[in-house]
Amino acid sequence: MNTLTHTTDPFGGILIDPTALPTDTAEFATQLAHSVLEWTDASFRLAWLKLPITLASHVPLAVAQNFVFHHAQASYVMLTLQLREDAFVPSDASHFIGAGAVVVNERREILVIVERYHAKDRPNFFKMPGGLIDPGEHLADGVMREVREETGVLTRFESVVCFRHQHGYRFGKSDFYFVCRLSPLSEEITADPREIADARWMPVDEYLEMPHVSTFNKHIVRAAIDTRGNMPTTIDGYTVDPRKTEVYTAA
Repeated sequence: MNTLTHTTDPFGGILIDPTALPTDTAEFATQLAHSVLEWTDASFRLAWLKLPITLASHVPLAVAQNFVFHHAQASYVMLTLQLREDAFVPSDASHFIGAGAVVVNERREILVIVERYHAKDRPNFFKMPGGLIDPGEHLADGVMREVREETGVLTRFESVVCFRHQHGYRFGKSDFYFVCRLSPLSEEITADPREIADARWMPVDEYLEMPHVSTFNKHIVRAAIDTRGNMPTTIDGYTVDPRKTEVYTAA
């Protein structure tokens, strides 16, 4: 009997090919049990099994072979099996990435919003636009997209002013929150009514005097106005695919 179709990684791991898995549950269970024995005898350390949602019936069969859950997405679940007790299992992605935008126009007005879920209990809770960066999306692109989606304002990315690292965020994961300085390319506001209850240009000094504005927000707005921040940078001799990598250094 052959083992399940697979490749290997540099760390003694088995990567089972999800596109070549038997669809029949009995065949899968038999071949998986045989494969685990073969890989263990061959001194491999770890096996990775990605089961698409179309093969969800295979999950209890893998668990019966001592596979455990590693992570899941909408279309699949990833399981892993330590073929050796001392095998290192890298953790799943541990962080969310978010970004907020300090957008200040030539009249020293800042673009601020009230999110819809605050509309009733905190109607004047103005904050900066922003949100989560999508997987595979550059930080600069993501924060400009969030501003456009929430307010309709087009912007140009300038710099990263600061970032905050916070633990115990959504689903117990940690969070990187980047504060970015953007320049407006348009000023007409067309707020997204699904998310935004209010959006406006507000004098910076008025915003900084509002009682609900936190010390952190006051600091980062001042930093965005008074400093250049960390700018998008290319480094001579450091060759990367700009579609996959972005670098920021002090101006």
